Amino acid sequence: MKRWMAAAYLPRVRPDLWLLSALVVIAALGLVMVGSSSVAVADRLSGEPMYFFYRQAVYALIGLVVGFIVLHIPMRMLAANTFTMLAVGLGLLLVVLLPGLGHSVNGAQRWLNLGPLALQASEPARLCLVLYIAGYASRRQYELATSWAGLFRPMVFLVIACFLMLLEPDFGASAILVAVAGIILFLAGARLRYLFVIGGGGALALTMMVLSSPYRMQRLISFSDPWAHPFASGFQLTQSLIAIGRGHVTGVGLGNSVQKLSYLPETHTDFLFAIYAEEFGLIGSLALIVLFSIVVWRGFAIARRAVDAGHMFSGFLAYGLSAWVVLQAFINIAVNMGLLPTKGLTLPLMSYGGSSLVMMCALCALLLRVDLESTQALREARS
Repeated sequence: MKRWMAAAYLPRVRPDLWLLSALVVIAALGLVMVGSSSVAVADRLSGEPMYFFYRQAVYALIGLVVGFIVLHIPMRMLAANTFTMLAVGLGLLLVVLLPGLGHSVNGAQRWLNLGPLALQASEPARLCLVLYIAGYASRRQYELATSWAGLFRPMVFLVIACFLMLLEPDFGASAILVAVAGIILFLAGARLRYLFVIGGGGALALTMMVLSSPYRMQRLISFSDPWAHPFASGFQLTQSLIAIGRGHVTGVGLGNSVQKLSYLPETHTDFLFAIYAEEFGLIGSLALIVLFSIVVWRGFAIARRAVDAGHMFSGFLAYGLSAWVVLQAFINIAVNMGLLPTKGLTLPLMSYGGSSLVMMCALCALLLRVDLESTQALREARS
């Protein structure tokens, strides 16, 4: 214990203020929008209009505590335990599917009951698997660049993880995991043609899954033309588009959304961006996109600095985590705008949900830890 406490110190350098500021602003906007977008549904379900706001504030405090703890974990300790992270991630995805342990909501068995809280298993599982992929990439760069075997080994575990997620089902989480893993492995030296071959096989398998499932086919059909069935399968998307359209350039003002008054379902979770766009308009939407762009810009800069300092695990991890945030934000916004079928993915740091918010706080803390360690390493090398 004393050894861990001695190792768990914070480097005495200043964090990346662009990254930190963008993350704080996004999280603050998220808390405000959860309160604004959920007043109608909260009043209907609990009689307290700010019910979801209060819960999200508690989740944010828990996330800050978790982030503070993660921030004090040295990268070398995580790099030495990536196989443990892999076992934990796969274990969570398996346990949630077991009868009596997993909890089903809206037909999806994704949650584990932990007393007063419910944990969405795919959130910590994805983080554990990304840690494993970053560790593998840092150890096996030569094999990744020269052979199929180097790429095949991590793909076995990814296939298992995605198969378990699709059984829940959680297609969006599995898509993000595969994309992030592909980016890390490519940056670590994996040949592009190998990735294309594997990606093509995955795309073919997903196509077959969609064609064999009436539920997924219905989602695809309603996405391609939601106005054909505006009061049935296309209802959610058409209401989302109406909300975004009402925002015009400057928005209707904070708290003045009409679509959140029981017209648009899932206003505080998957479709929070639509209410945000209605209340803040095109200008506010572009500002939010800029904030997420700053996160990925500074995240990639931090990753590059870590690689230059010789911290390969930290660098690949920072690349993966930054890509995770921006990809999930892009997919959520695209779903709200009708550019992609519904995936069930939250808007990072903004949508309501304890598992998502706490894990995003841990993810941000990891990015900041990589930043602090790489900055200190380069400073020491120069001096």
